Amino acid sequence: MSDLPVVGAQLSVLDLDRHRDWLFEKNRDLELPEFCMADILRSPEPFIDMAKSKLDGWTGRLGIHGPFSGFELHTADRDIRAVVQTRMDQALSVCEALGAVQMVIHSPYDPWDRDNLDGGRKGREKRINDILATLKPALSRAEDLGVEMVMENIKDCDPADRMAVIDAADSPALRLSVDTGHAHWAHTIEGAPPADRFISLAGDKLAHVHLQDTDGYADRHWHLGAGNIPWHGVMQAIAATKASPHLIVEINDFDRVEESVKHLERLGLAQ
Repeated sequence: MSDLPVVGAQLSVLDLDRHRDWLFEKNRDLELPEFCMADILRSPEPFIDMAKSKLDGWTGRLGIHGPFSGFELHTADRDIRAVVQTRMDQALSVCEALGAVQMVIHSPYDPWDRDNLDGGRKGREKRINDILATLKPALSRAEDLGVEMVMENIKDCDPADRMAVIDAADSPALRLSVDTGHAHWAHTIEGAPPADRFISLAGDKLAHVHLQDTDGYADRHWHLGAGNIPWHGVMQAIAATKASPHLIVEINDFDRVEESVKHLERLGLAQ
């Protein structure tokens, strides 16, 4: 059991007290979701202070979910890009205040891109350049802070698209995240590779995994065991990367976080 990976969770600051013993017992990875919201990023101090107080004495790896609502990273509109860059900077200020070492950002790739990016000259190259132009100031600051921004698959069909961005950035501040539920949806509905392949193809660039279950029809964020994701394959793929990603249960019902990890324990896959 002691050799098995320790799994953490995404928990709201307001839910930390209920899971305190479980979180502190093994200093599990933690991700705070509040800071993806623009209204909170404008005045984050109450949530920062609350998190610091509740996490006093905990020594696990802390991450936040960065902003994503209302924009895509590949925007070429300079006015919109400036807003996105402001949001990223606000989120990195939260990381600095909390001592967080990771921030989740969303991939802009989708099934339309799979079928259309190769329709014109240098379509893929332009997409990568637009993403990195948006992220440029955030990457520089994240490098200085020692924060990893991890790009999560959302509607992605080809794991190679995000890898191409990470390779082009060539920065320790940009790594890959895999969301098992998103990958399973893409596999079931769009013919993408299965979740374990998203993970294995990330290789040593894998720095973060969102663990959630689904039936493949939609982005369910069910507790682990409620859907049909093959967890043996997922966890074996994570181990085979030889990386040490933050392992985060990300489900809608925070009351079932510990139950989700117990499901992996019963399968002999994690603790």
